[in-house]
Amino acid sequence: MQSTIYYKPSTSPDFQLPWKSSKYPACKTPKLFSKIPTLPNSLRTQITYELEEGVNNDGVQPSNPTKLPVVIRRYGKVLRCFWDGNSVRLLSVDAGGSSGASFCFNLDKAVEASNLAVRNFFIPKQVSENYIGYVKWKFLHRVFSSALQVLATQAMFRAIGIGYSRSLTSAAALNWVLKDGLGRLSRCIYTASLASSFDTNLKRVRFSTALLFTLSIGVELLTPIFPRHFLLLASLANVAKQMSLACYMATSPSIHRSFAIADNLAEVSAKSQIQSVCFDNLGLMLAAVLNLFLKNNQRLQARLPFILYPIFSAVDLFGIYQGLKYVHLQTLTKDRIEIIIDTWISSGYVPSPEEVSKDEEIIFLWTKGKEPWRIRIGCMNPKGHLPKLSAMAMQSVGNEDYYFVCTEIFYRGLGRTREQDILLCVREGARTVDVIMGLLQACYVRKVLHSSMWESMMKASDSSDLVIKEWFKLVDDSKQYVKREFGPLNEQMVAQGWVTKNILLNTQEQTRYSYMDD
Repeated sequence: MQSTIYYKPSTSPDFQLPWKSSKYPACKTPKLFSKIPTLPNSLRTQITYELEEGVNNDGVQPSNPTKLPVVIRRYGKVLRCFWDGNSVRLLSVDAGGSSGASFCFNLDKAVEASNLAVRNFFIPKQVSENYIGYVKWKFLHRVFSSALQVLATQAMFRAIGIGYSRSLTSAAALNWVLKDGLGRLSRCIYTASLASSFDTNLKRVRFSTALLFTLSIGVELLTPIFPRHFLLLASLANVAKQMSLACYMATSPSIHRSFAIADNLAEVSAKSQIQSVCFDNLGLMLAAVLNLFLKNNQRLQARLPFILYPIFSAVDLFGIYQGLKYVHLQTLTKDRIEIIIDTWISSGYVPSPEEVSKDEEIIFLWTKGKEPWRIRIGCMNPKGHLPKLSAMAMQSVGNEDYYFVCTEIFYRGLGRTREQDILLCVREGARTVDVIMGLLQACYVRKVLHSSMWESMMKASDSSDLVIKEWFKLVDDSKQYVKREFGPLNEQMVAQGWVTKNILLNTQEQTRYSYMDD
């Protein structure tokens, strides 16, 4: 049924419609427009149409309707406005050259309409281009994760005796309540202790807790083998699950915001919930079908979770890992600024969020910081050793300085391996600009220290007069470099879409020093 908008012309004798004037013969339809605007490319082919039921309201066969320069697209259809002499009508436009009233089934159009309907159901209207890739990998992750959870729940039911004559309902319920209570308590403790890392290490924390969630399912699968230790195993598994859930809920808004290019964060979040529900139901169906096939073989059905667990877990984690690669965060953290500045120093340009996303480490938290001369933001660590260079660097700090760069020495590992780091100390009241300038200076110093001359000098002695003299010369050169390069660097960061108003730092990196002029 075509939508119709009726307009009833005035019947006043003082006003006569142009198409009812005697200047036009009755057999002709006047041209209301001397020039019809050109339609988009999708409608430049032959346009055919047919009026609804072939007659107007008066029961009279209308003459050729006049095209109006207004085209409306909605619900996958293209409608154009026409004037038939009595009213404005919205008629379906066929861009394929066939009649709009044809009843022939067009497979291509049916497939296109179906794809459009599915896309509108799952995908928000305005999102970045990488969102589709993220949803594809999310589909893989949610389906297999949901199937694993179904198998784990079945295993736990067998462990507490549900479905068997010897089951004790009150004992099973008590065990279930206890393991849920312990899990929620651990979730609160975990969230409070790791709150800042959800922003600064979002991808690594997300993947690490996803791995923890997968391991918790494996622990749940062991409950039928050790039914006497059900409460211990189930509680451990639920603690890991609650920690993973806390991380998922804490990091999801930042991930959704990276895709919402039109500030439509609520729409992106709502579509994400629709995706999760649908994908999880598919995983539930997958587990149900597998159990249905093996319903007559109880022994094989009991072993099925242990056979599928390594396969489904690998697919689940692979989907999460690949999906996080499509998340391009525009917020600044210490790690992202280091990647940006290192690229600027070596190549002279600022990488985009997509390029930085490829270089970000996702796999584990403890893989970061193993490179020599790593940069740390904060204040002196009592466990570390501060050489004479650091003491002299602190002596040179003035009232107008909001940061300074020095070195620190750590002895790590069982072998007490000596490692030297660069420490960036930031003063109270420092702005975001000061932190970026400090990191720019620290990255420049690190690049120079990587040279063979400096490595040999620092290993020989870090307190000799030659080393001290060369160090302060290096510090002066780095300050001049910052003054010269910070302006162009900041401009290109803004042009690439980076949010430069704030820097997300963890609790240790937020430590500041105060200046005292005694």
